[in-house]
Amino acid sequence: MAHFIYEGLKHTDERGTVKFFNSLNMAEIVRMYEISPSSTNLVRAWQGHQFEKKWFYCSEGSFIINILKIDDFINPSPLLVPEKIVLDSSKPSFLELPGGYATGIKATAENSKLTVFSDYSLDESKNDDYRFSDNKWAFIN
Repeated sequence: MAHFIYEGLKHTDERGTVKFFNSLNMAEIVRMYEISPSSTNLVRAWQGHQFEKKWFYCSEGSFIINILKIDDFINPSPLLVPEKIVLDSSKPSFLELPGGYATGIKATAENSKLTVFSDYSLDESKNDDYRFSDNKWAFIN
């Protein structure tokens, strides 16, 4: 399975705004965490999981997420090219990313927040965690 984008909807009336994702099935999710970068100049790259599945949701601001399908987790090709995905809190969407990918993440607005959901517990994730040099592949802004 390749990555998938769930487009959300929003409704606004005199009471405020509600964002919703009625087609998103969250049954697989066992944990979540939030990333709040200290700077829009910082790129968090490259971290991947061979089997762990993740979902990314921008609750505030905006992010560029580079995803990279890894060909070999022990000795990946330096010629791999990432795909750029933009998540923006004004356009509600979820990125679903299966195992087999590495990510590079960069906030493009101050005070941005990215919520990440996972189908692996923290202990399971630690055993499926692969980190590569920040400059192994070029990040696409």
